[in-house]
Amino acid sequence: MKYFINIFIVVLAIFLLQACTPQQENKITLQQAVNIERADECHLCGMLISHFAGPKGELYRKEVTKEGSNSVKKFCSTRDMFSFYLDPENKRNVTTMLVHDMSKSPWDSPNDQYFIDAEKAWFVAGSNQTGAMGKTLASFSNKQDAEAFIKEFDGKLLTFAQIDLSILME
Repeated sequence: MKYFINIFIVVLAIFLLQACTPQQENKITLQQAVNIERADECHLCGMLISHFAGPKGELYRKEVTKEGSNSVKKFCSTRDMFSFYLDPENKRNVTTMLVHDMSKSPWDSPNDQYFIDAEKAWFVAGSNQTGAMGKTLASFSNKQDAEAFIKEFDGKLLTFAQIDLSILME
């Protein structure tokens, strides 16, 4: 009987410790997208971002601004964003990358309400749809939408991890 009481006390103690310990959630907080304003210039090429069709991109670097948040770099196309990101000197400092979700946004005027995490997006390279600098990477939250885009505009389906400089040169 004493054995069962000891086990009960140990189990009760474990339960109480877990109940009193603050739970740490293992969530990664996605950086809030910043609206692209009319006068915003592409961080890579300097062109006015809002003057062009196609998906745009934003990335956040570890460097902290005066306001205390990560600095944001805006790009006139997903292709320019990846060109910047794939430079090894830049890649190691990037915390978050966001792209327009073309599953929900019109090609001619992407909506800043529909930014998605680039690492989870599906991309189409080599389509006949153009962005600010000519060919660009169409970005989608939904694989089926990316596949439908390919049927209409050609191209090949890629994940974030598959994008490298050779893809951008095609």
